[in-house]
Amino acid sequence: MTIAELTPPAGEPLTLAEVKAHLRLDGSTEDGLLSGLITAARTHLERETGLVLMTGSFRLYLDDWPDGPVIQIARCPVQTIDAVTLYDEAGDPFEADTAGMVLDGRAQPARLILPRRVRPGQALNGIEIDFTAGFGASGTDVPDTLKRAMLLHIAVLYEYRGVVAPENQPAGVPAGYERLIAPFRRRGL
Repeated sequence: MTIAELTPPAGEPLTLAEVKAHLRLDGSTEDGLLSGLITAARTHLERETGLVLMTGSFRLYLDDWPDGPVIQIARCPVQTIDAVTLYDEAGDPFEADTAGMVLDGRAQPARLILPRRVRPGQALNGIEIDFTAGFGASGTDVPDTLKRAMLLHIAVLYEYRGVVAPENQPAGVPAGYERLIAPFRRRGL
């Protein structure tokens, strides 16, 4: 199972003004750095939790259907299933019948049931499920707890900006960060 981002988010959950207020910064000399740190903090949080903070489109690639009836989607919350495409033996695509499909997009991981599942003819990545995920298109749609965790993380990243190159961020997470994101983490046995 592989998930690829098709359309990146149109914005970030935090504005530059919010970050500058949190860090008590004036002026615009570090705006480029701060914008990069906002993105680094968001992508780190998304990797840690499996969440998608801002609405974007994704594609789930499967070699075959899972054994049970439930297809798990590791990025959530899933808003919509946009298309289910299969490939035959010749590599030609065809749309799957999605009538009667059931989506639990708020579950973590999200769950999808397709009542009729035709086997793909292509051995690798024979199934593609396109979906839209995220809390919303605006930063106001993102839970405040996650935004608070990002602000704490950005503060640490900003403090260590001269020690750790931007491409090697995140250098670490601050005290309290793990407690803030704990309710949103995927749990497994």
